[in-house]
Amino acid sequence: MDQVTIYGRTSCGFCVRAKSLCEAKGLPYKWVDMMAEGLSKADIADRIGRPVYTVPQILVGDQYIGGCDEFFSFVRQQEAATVG
Repeated sequence: MDQVTIYGRTSCGFCVRAKSLCEAKGLPYKWVDMMAEGLSKADIADRIGRPVYTVPQILVGDQYIGGCDEFFSFVRQQEAATVG
């Protein structure tokens, strides 16, 4: 799997879950702490090319995935595709 990029906040439970999934599955990822980097939702929207209302915002390679629930679904789909 391409590198996962997670834009989020350390105080966000969903962000921590997405990061933990990457660690548990051994997926290469880059954590971008919005607070530490001084990034707003508008800054992230400029980077991903769509409005941002919630965090985390997750990409795999250049592909926009969505939030935590969408990322968990994406990982399950990838695993199912590689089993067969």
